[in-house]
Amino acid sequence: MAENNHSPEQLPVGHERSDVNTWAIGKFAIALALVCVSAMALLMGLFRYFVQREGPLPPKAYSDLAHARVSEPPLPRLEETPVLDLARERAAEEQKLNSYGWVDKSQGVAHIPIDRAIDLLGQQGLPARAAAPATDNVSVPTESGPGFAGGGK
Repeated sequence: MAENNHSPEQLPVGHERSDVNTWAIGKFAIALALVCVSAMALLMGLFRYFVQREGPLPPKAYSDLAHARVSEPPLPRLEETPVLDLARERAAEEQKLNSYGWVDKSQGVAHIPIDRAIDLLGQQGLPARAAAPATDNVSVPTESGPGFAGGGK
């Protein structure tokens, strides 16, 4: 701490003579460039190895690749207009839910608007199961009888 006890009159006037070690930065830049070039060379060699290992593509494959770019991709495809498609689907569902029409005309099966179906269900009611037959021989477990699962005393 003794070196920091300078009075304002003793401080050196001027600028620093050496800011940055330019030789170290230059060596780093050269090394970085060499690493990048060698990495590119290694990758090119690796790709050439893979191509040689697999063999060249037959001429038909090149024409298939060119044709594949022009034709549509295989299913399933992305929707081009998802908002419009959803609106179209909902409109078709709403139309079916709110109209009369045949499901199977030969069997006499039709669909009716959902509001009308709800009204008919309210008038006719839902079918219910028949009540279970009453039995008099039902044993109810008691504390002393068989089948009692309660705790002991």
